[in-house]
Amino acid sequence: MTWYGEAGRFPPRPSDADVQEQPEASLSGQRTPGELDVALAQAAVSAAEAVGGYAGGVYLRSSTEGLLRLAVLAGLPARLFHPWWRMHANRPFPVAEAYRSGRAIHLADAEESMRRFPQLMAGLPFPFSSLYVPIVSGREKFGVLAVLRRATPGHPVENSDRHRIHNVARRLASALGDLDRRGVSVAWDGEPQPVQLPSVTTPLVRIGHFTWELDSGALTVDDELCAIVGIAPEHFGGTVEALTDRLLHEDVLGIWALARQLATAGRRARRRIQVRGPDGRPYFLELSTAAEQPPTGQEPVRLTGCLVDLGSAPIVFEATDRLPRGVFSTDRLGRITYLNHSAETLLGRARTELTGRVLWEALPWLGHTIYEDHFRASLMSDTPVDFVARRTPQDWLAFSLYSGHDGLTATVVAAEEPAQVPEVEPAVAPGTVLGPGAGSPADRASALYRPVALAIALTEAVTARQVSAVVTEELLPAFGGRQLAIYLLHERHLFLAWETGFPQGFLDRFDGVALDSRLPGVETLTSGRPIFFESMEQLGDAYPGIPLDAHVGARAFLPLIASGRPVGSCILGFDQPRGFSPEERAVLTALAGLIAQALARAQRYDTEAALARGLQDALLPHQLPVLDNAATVGRYLPGTQGMDVGGDWYDVVETGDRLALVIGDVQGHGVSAAATMGQIRSAVRAFALSGEAPEEVMSGTNRLLIDLDPGQFASCCYIVVDPLTGHTQAVRAGHPQPLLYRPDGVTEVLDLAGGVVLGVDASATYPVTELRLEPGAVLALYTDGLVEQPGIDIDLGVERLRSTLAECGSSPLTETADRLIREARAATDRPDDIALLLASRWE
Repeated sequence: MTWYGEAGRFPPRPSDADVQEQPEASLSGQRTPGELDVALAQAAVSAAEAVGGYAGGVYLRSSTEGLLRLAVLAGLPARLFHPWWRMHANRPFPVAEAYRSGRAIHLADAEESMRRFPQLMAGLPFPFSSLYVPIVSGREKFGVLAVLRRATPGHPVENSDRHRIHNVARRLASALGDLDRRGVSVAWDGEPQPVQLPSVTTPLVRIGHFTWELDSGALTVDDELCAIVGIAPEHFGGTVEALTDRLLHEDVLGIWALARQLATAGRRARRRIQVRGPDGRPYFLELSTAAEQPPTGQEPVRLTGCLVDLGSAPIVFEATDRLPRGVFSTDRLGRITYLNHSAETLLGRARTELTGRVLWEALPWLGHTIYEDHFRASLMSDTPVDFVARRTPQDWLAFSLYSGHDGLTATVVAAEEPAQVPEVEPAVAPGTVLGPGAGSPADRASALYRPVALAIALTEAVTARQVSAVVTEELLPAFGGRQLAIYLLHERHLFLAWETGFPQGFLDRFDGVALDSRLPGVETLTSGRPIFFESMEQLGDAYPGIPLDAHVGARAFLPLIASGRPVGSCILGFDQPRGFSPEERAVLTALAGLIAQALARAQRYDTEAALARGLQDALLPHQLPVLDNAATVGRYLPGTQGMDVGGDWYDVVETGDRLALVIGDVQGHGVSAAATMGQIRSAVRAFALSGEAPEEVMSGTNRLLIDLDPGQFASCCYIVVDPLTGHTQAVRAGHPQPLLYRPDGVTEVLDLAGGVVLGVDASATYPVTELRLEPGAVLALYTDGLVEQPGIDIDLGVERLRSTLAECGSSPLTETADRLIREARAATDRPDDIALLLASRWE
């Protein structure tokens, strides 16, 4: 029996109206999770358990093109991983690469992670292992399934673990594919849903029993269960919601994920999960199935279960209360489960005020970035973590953290003020707006992650647009900014190169301003010093008459100067007034220098790219020969990565009464590849016009390439057609096989004999294949960029192209060419360029 797409199974399928009115991407306070939520939660839990992980999560595509969002996170507090909630598919992180390439990534330890993904380890410098599997159904890419677990230094991820997590990803992909086909939006635009993992410990004190009919949602309970949850038996509603309404949201998701696992087990199974009760204390909820599921799948599916009250555990609690040091524990979502009397005294809060609450919400002073990093380290590694924190200006506490599968235990004692006191922002409630001069959440810039991540990302950005995008993705979140503008200097004027977050058209009035203008964006560059305004009132007072937008927040103007040369200026905007600490100003100034260097490098790159594009445009044919009984159509599409200029080319040469079709692909990209392409194209054309036989054209070009550019190589296909008779001769040098559409509708991949690629062996020979091109037939020559996709076998790409050519039939060549290349044009992450050449004849 399968739970994916089976009518009548829980939760019930929504009607079309329900799907339209209630988006699946957010629970929005619903106590009964939607199908998407439960499917994602179950996958995260199942994947973590399948490979022995302590956390599992699912990144899902969002409504923003190329942006993934963390949809569920099981086993870790979502707050601690806020910098990783959003992930752009083009970034050098394992989640992004798995999604982009379609290939799984398995990292056994920190050394392998650092070698392959330094930007990941810049933010999470802990010894852990991680696995990432793309969630793909057919040609639909939904997201990535991820698991974190203990590191295994020196031992790669075992095949059995790879197999198990891949199975979970396939089941999730099937479920999401079913939802997608039914019109349910499989996208995520909200915050991640926290999910509790099933527990591995089972202390039993008081037990209440129940029976759950999954189809109807009916719940039959005994009096003991009612007593545990504090409901009189006569007032119990008789539905699963009557129970889950008294539990926390993340526990509800965990229960549904566990129930779904058991319903599909097909055998007797029993599992339990730790939950928080209405009073904040921990309970265990246990579910079990019958020996086997109904054979037809039509009978009601029923689970039995019990709710276990752990009580006060008086013996353990009394023992810890005798200790002179504080002891407290949390579950893996950061909710406080216990603390002794000493911990109450040291933390300054009563047990009744803390139990059941999230640690960083109950004790905001522990929520500073510096301290968050210690909790991340403990939850992600086996090593105990020690640190000192300041509770009040006078009181310091020493913490030791010890984590396990079901949570974290900490000891705390009074401590002396350390010799090196970290700058810590004052404790504020989440969402509090801090006024001018006050510390703010933007003081998180003092943490290591964002500056290092930005520095690494800038080294990988190539064009000015990529640099600006990196600054938007890394710099703004680090400082809590909402607006960004980058101006570049050209002929003593500043021109707007990038903007985000400003009202539409507001910045147009500042585009092209001269360096003698009295504007903060100009003066920060001419003076070489950053300018900070903690409110718009300060900005207006300093520059009377300057146009201000509707925002009332702060502004930071940063000079972009690289190696003493002015490049431009950068403006950061904030929605609310805020202060800039000395450390924050220093970090912003240093980062502005990195941005300036990256932009200067990008400008040089853009200049070279423009030269390469101009060279390539000049070398590609602008017009193909027009004949009475033959037609040709060519298309060229540059890649979307790097310089967007490669060595692909096509050409059509009239050689007397025959027509020579040429297509080729030079190794590499950039000016060098374009120049080599021009040399090869000229050589082929010269040999063809001199009347050389096809095999001699290819051999001569091969020798010439070796003489001109040793170490460079290229593939090529050269076909000579007689338009009157259809007699065709073809030679191939390591190039993909052409396709042939016949007038009877049969479309095939030709099997042309071939030799090695050009530029390798001066003595190479290139055999000729002879065939006849019938009237109405279409010959398709292409480069591998048209059929290659990351993570997909090239044969599948060739077959897809063959099938599309067959569907085009006898359509005009221009329409056929447009359709063949349309899908490639839509791709946003295409590393290689594409050349396509179609030819047809008629009598």
